[in-house]
Amino acid sequence: MNPLMKKFVAVALTCVMVAPVAGAQTAAKKRSAKAAAPAGAAMTSEDLRALRDAIAAQQQQINDLKQELLRRDEAARAAMQQLRDTQSAAAEASNKASAASETAAGQATTVESLKADLENVKLNQQNAAISTQEDQKRVGALESLAGRFRFSGDIRVRSESFLQSYNGCDGNCPDRHRARFRARFGIDGKLGEDFIGGLYFASGAVVNGAPDFKDPVSTNETLTSFFERKTFGIDRAFITYAPAKYKWLQLTGGKFAANWAKTVLTFDNDLNPEGFTQKLSFDMKNKIFRNVTLQGMQLLFNEVSGGTDSNAVGGSFSARMQLGSRITFTPSYTILNWNGVDAIAQAANPVTLPQPNTPAVGTPLPQPTTQPVRIINANSLTNATAIVGVGASQRRVFVSRFMYSDFIGNLTVKTWSAKYPLNFIGEYEKNLRSKVADQNTMYYIETSVGQQRNKYDLQLGYSYANIDQDAVISQFNESDMRAPTNLVQNRFFVNWLLRNNITISGTWWIGKTKDPTLQNAALASQRPAGQPAATVFERNPYLNRLQFDIIYKF
Repeated sequence: MNPLMKKFVAVALTCVMVAPVAGAQTAAKKRSAKAAAPAGAAMTSEDLRALRDAIAAQQQQINDLKQELLRRDEAARAAMQQLRDTQSAAAEASNKASAASETAAGQATTVESLKADLENVKLNQQNAAISTQEDQKRVGALESLAGRFRFSGDIRVRSESFLQSYNGCDGNCPDRHRARFRARFGIDGKLGEDFIGGLYFASGAVVNGAPDFKDPVSTNETLTSFFERKTFGIDRAFITYAPAKYKWLQLTGGKFAANWAKTVLTFDNDLNPEGFTQKLSFDMKNKIFRNVTLQGMQLLFNEVSGGTDSNAVGGSFSARMQLGSRITFTPSYTILNWNGVDAIAQAANPVTLPQPNTPAVGTPLPQPTTQPVRIINANSLTNATAIVGVGASQRRVFVSRFMYSDFIGNLTVKTWSAKYPLNFIGEYEKNLRSKVADQNTMYYIETSVGQQRNKYDLQLGYSYANIDQDAVISQFNESDMRAPTNLVQNRFFVNWLLRNNITISGTWWIGKTKDPTLQNAALASQRPAGQPAATVFERNPYLNRLQFDIIYKF
């Protein structure tokens, strides 16, 4: 029996037994009272209160049992509902399990297929991982290769004017204005532990509407020729052996920038010679002598199949001296012997047959019957020349031979400001093999203040050149002067570094032919005022050449 029911029965039995007893007790008390009444005894209020309390307690226990029975009934009904819900869920689960068992067989095949696909995916991932590793190796090798090379170049845009006038030119000496650009791009870097290589490209020129690379001293392109595409050719291609173990040694071969001390009066800055050089350079800890450099050079400019080749062979010596705390002096001496130079004269101004009678050596040459086709389309030919040979073997030759004996001194002085050092360059060059009397010497001076290193750096300068007719070969030196030789040339220049890679510069060239009576002198042919059109006189006015440049470097 349920404990609660047992308790309820016990309480009920107690009540049943208590009631008769209580009734008997009450009756006995009444009888006793009646018997004792006469004696004056009666039931007290305390007895009644105790009886009422006992009855109240019993009634409370009965109420508590009723409430407990109600709670038990609710719990029993909830348990029955939960049981029914559980049985329903179990039935539904059984149905689902049956359905799942029915589809399990079909899924087994799918699972096997998925396993096979998974294996394929794993194989593909392995192959992809291997391929990625190979790609990473290749990319790493490429990055390593790229890290050993350096890209550089520049673009220059120029506005240029030619002003040459004199009293009485009668409008026959118009000014000339043109716009030009120069573009250069290069790659150089370490080819190995001890080798350095370089490959550079530069814009060229257009002659008669066709690309032309016959000018070795200029990479300018004039903005003309009806918007045609411009030329771009190899400007330098070289390899240098510079062993890490012997840092004092440097061997270079190919087409390269001149790597010995020079000025533009012997080699234009845009001219890159070809051949070989050998340099020995020693840094020193002497208080005065800081470096000594010796160099040999073999420059090849005309190879002939079955004939005599043309070259220039020589050497140079230079030193860097520290004279106190403010003065640095760099002297240099170069001797360079030119062999087979007549090939230059013939290439610059070929003899075109039929040719009139050959004039005497050193006299003006008659014009050929047809315009010659020049192989070198560079500076004008201002050296003394002659025509030798007879008949079809006639050719143009230089009157002089050429051996440069060139001394250069470069002096730098530190001033009150590191931004404005003073720079002095002096050059004295003599052609030791000249055959024209008193026409074998060149001297040059240049002075400037300032530098071109940091943003907003400013440099101002002036230079003066005096070049005899046969002091140097006219085809290879500075191309912006009034003439390459037989010349007096002044130059004023200003350079401003607007940004670290942008330079704004202005140059004013003022030049004049030194001796207008010499053969091949650069002169201006004009008709004097009041003279017939057929009357032409050669004048020698100063030529003013103004250049304004913007240069971007990268």
